[in-house]
Amino acid sequence: MNYFDDKIKDILISEEEIKAKVKELGERITADYKDSGRELIVVSILRGSLVFAADLIRETNMPITLDTMVVSSYGEATKSSGVVKINKDLEEDIVGKDVLIVEDIVDTGLTLAYLKKNLMARDPHSVKVCTFLEKPDRKEVEVEIEYCGFSIPDEFVVGYGLDFSQRFRNYPGVASLKPEAYM
Repeated sequence: MNYFDDKIKDILISEEEIKAKVKELGERITADYKDSGRELIVVSILRGSLVFAADLIRETNMPITLDTMVVSSYGEATKSSGVVKINKDLEEDIVGKDVLIVEDIVDTGLTLAYLKKNLMARDPHSVKVCTFLEKPDRKEVEVEIEYCGFSIPDEFVVGYGLDFSQRFRNYPGVASLKPEAYM
């Protein structure tokens, strides 16, 4: 028996659907940036976007620089606290460069709005967003998302980098959990 078999309630997005969408997003990003003449810095928001960002940059056919940030607003909870904390900042200078924030999920939009404002204050040429998932029904603030993988209902999900208490990140699709998996 697979570790996940007795913990997964519903599969919302399959591994095959994810692969096709990541390829599509990579092609769009390449088309939008390849002739800009500016450096593109992909900023992966750890830990949740790690899997998505790794697959996405492999589908992006142009020179990029990769950097990471650790930004938290969830802690051990299943809903965002709304309080944003930068635990690890960028190492690269972004002045005059194109920045692409790669997020795992946009829920309320509060974290992303804060992050975008913070990065724009550093004088890049542009800051755009690529998110794997978004929950339109949960948005509290409007934040422009230029590249979105999937819109999902207001349900807590795991897999493909998303976790519950640091578990389930390695599930290859996106799924909801059975109640007993939270214990």
